[in-house]
Amino acid sequence: MDPYVSLAKTSVESYVKTGKVCDIPEGLPSEMYDKRAGVFVSIHKTGGALRGCIGTIYPVTSCIAEEIIDNAVSASTRDPRFDPIIPSELDSLVINVDVLTEPEEISSPDMLDPKRYGVIVTSGFKRGLLLPDLPGVDTVQKQIIIASSKAGITSDEKVSLMRFEVIRHT
Repeated sequence: MDPYVSLAKTSVESYVKTGKVCDIPEGLPSEMYDKRAGVFVSIHKTGGALRGCIGTIYPVTSCIAEEIIDNAVSASTRDPRFDPIIPSELDSLVINVDVLTEPEEISSPDMLDPKRYGVIVTSGFKRGLLLPDLPGVDTVQKQIIIASSKAGITSDEKVSLMRFEVIRHT
């Protein structure tokens, strides 16, 4: 199993079963200890239905491994769209980890590609994010509409756009 996904899975299982956050294990790839990045952890039921997704745009912890642990716990227990995951669900979950590049401001939607870039839409204090290469999101317009909706941004509000890429671990 991919070490990023394995760490997220271990983190979810540990927290759901014991209520305790696991320690950063030894033996991970060096970049997981040495680098910092925003990370999203997505949890799906077998069959594809979303069960939780929480992440950070910019790093808030000391390293990628710690970012994965924190976001895996949050995705499994603190996503406001879902009830916390319970132990009987653990065997039927599929977990993905997306490590984000630093977001960059863009001047036009023409600079987006929903397969390659995620988008961050901002209006005032409202901000929505949508990861790239999601099933059913095949146009830039749809990508922006979904990200805006997640933030409560209406179609008549002026927005600024940022894009980022991800390294997806499955």
